[in-house]
Amino acid sequence: MFDSLIEEITEFRDERDWKQFHNPKDLAISLSLEASELLENFQWKSSDEVVVDKIDNITDEIADVVIYALLIADELDINLEKAIKDKLSKNRQKYPVEKSYGNNKKYTDF
Repeated sequence: MFDSLIEEITEFRDERDWKQFHNPKDLAISLSLEASELLENFQWKSSDEVVVDKIDNITDEIADVVIYALLIADELDINLEKAIKDKLSKNRQKYPVEKSYGNNKKYTDF
């Protein structure tokens, strides 16, 4: 599912000899920094305002977040499709429809 994207991303990385900097810790830090850059678009603005005014920047920052997530998964040999399906299964248990439908509470507050 993600193989061709990971291949393209790692090819970009390897052409620049950046793998030496891409250990799991530094990739996690970079992912967090990119997520913060995404969040910064929304600071002091309404969601509607940001979506209209900053959609191009939001798109770029989301791409950066996903790129780093894919790099971490690749580095740790994590099968993302399986990981996502497993996490959805866990979330179905934590958030059963009858308790969570239309409810924004955390599962520990049901």
